[in-house]
Amino acid sequence: MTKEELKNKLTEIIPAAALDESGEWLSMTVAADALLSNAEVLRNNADLNFDYMFSLTCIDWKTNLQMVYHLTSTAHHQPLVLKVELNRTNPEIETVSHIWRTAEFHEREVYELFGVIFLNHPDLRLLILPDGWEGKNPLRKDFEDAVNMIKL
Repeated sequence: MTKEELKNKLTEIIPAAALDESGEWLSMTVAADALLSNAEVLRNNADLNFDYMFSLTCIDWKTNLQMVYHLTSTAHHQPLVLKVELNRTNPEIETVSHIWRTAEFHEREVYELFGVIFLNHPDLRLLILPDGWEGKNPLRKDFEDAVNMIKL
């Protein structure tokens, strides 16, 4: 499958998605409340079959947070970047760990480093940081570390 063929299939199957083909990989932005249904379509639709999520991260744009999911189809050999904008003051989104098992650890990392709450996550707790760091979110741009005088 080519990038153009993927774009055409996505336009047909998920018409509400905003597509961006300016980068090396096709990028698709969906609303936060539509993430779960769209993720299930991306994973389970035979024409798409995005069966592998190899990266999940968050970007702090100061005005909002953006979730970024990197997916690939092992059958069609085509990558896709899935993006979701989140409210910075109350960043909540449904977990996709039941769709792509690799999301379980990635979501825990984003939870502790950016403060994104993954609703219905099976084990949402700190992954890397020691106890006492809950809610500090050291990768957010408004993080201040008085001990080491770090300000982003």
